[in-house]
Amino acid sequence: MFIAQAQGDKINGVSIVSMRNTHESIHFEPIKRINANWVTVMPFAFIRNNAPNVYYNANFQWKGETELAITESIKHAHANHLKVMIKPHVWTHGGWIGDLTFNTEEDWLKFEKSYTSYILSFAKIAAAQNVAIFCVGVEIKKSVVQRPKFWINLIKEVRKVYKGKLTYAANWDNYENVSFWKMLDFIGIDAYFPLTEAKTPSFQNCFIGWEKHYKFIKEISKKVNKPVLFTEFGYRNIDYTGKEPWDEKQNNTFNSLGQENAFLAVFAKFWGESWFAGGFIWKWFPDHAESGGTANNRFTPQNKAVEKIIASFYGKFM
Repeated sequence: MFIAQAQGDKINGVSIVSMRNTHESIHFEPIKRINANWVTVMPFAFIRNNAPNVYYNANFQWKGETELAITESIKHAHANHLKVMIKPHVWTHGGWIGDLTFNTEEDWLKFEKSYTSYILSFAKIAAAQNVAIFCVGVEIKKSVVQRPKFWINLIKEVRKVYKGKLTYAANWDNYENVSFWKMLDFIGIDAYFPLTEAKTPSFQNCFIGWEKHYKFIKEISKKVNKPVLFTEFGYRNIDYTGKEPWDEKQNNTFNSLGQENAFLAVFAKFWGESWFAGGFIWKWFPDHAESGGTANNRFTPQNKAVEKIIASFYGKFM
């Protein structure tokens, strides 16, 4: 039986973006001003044209994504009294990692060997730096469904080197198909659920839009006896922000009110639930003063009206 989350134990997190260079302590100070108590650090890896090799800690990457820089980021976060989740992402050129598949067993095995090396390298860093949560994968949809034995074995290998909490970040349309939740500590969901087709969604539009998703999310938490963690969630300040929240490419008209109402609804719907652990806002840039703002319609809440809403809600659940 998992222990229900007390109100003051909520994970009020942000997903901090890596830099060309290394994070410094000053980059974490604005995060505390919105009453966040957690950060996700994200060491990206890359796959070239669906080839099976996973490239990470490479010379062609930003320095901020390397093992050394991720270690420094964790130290700075801890120095600022922020807890940390390491969430390794695999990026594939021209596509989405959830669609990744291979035609031969040989290529699957090559990928799995390479991916295991990638994950274990950062799991060891998580152990050495006393990181509180480690995420074993992000939205690798087809692999999770087609190759569950690999994931079961991977989790066992990670447990050998890392003794903290584990999760996996399932895409919002795939979390019910993950067969290994009971082996983990959190049901991780990248929570870009469609809520409403309203141009400027009201709080009520969004709150009602959550109802059918809420039902199934709560049911799976009860079924596997694990708390739910929104490993990513967020909304852009654009028209129709609740229609397809995952879409980072649409270039709709600026709409601050829709973003504000969408955030208000997710907080009101989930943050008071004992089976809900919290979540990580997508996303937060290190140079706060130069990030976001009213002329920016991307996901970041920085220097937008919604930032005050986040600070208020996070402050209630510290």
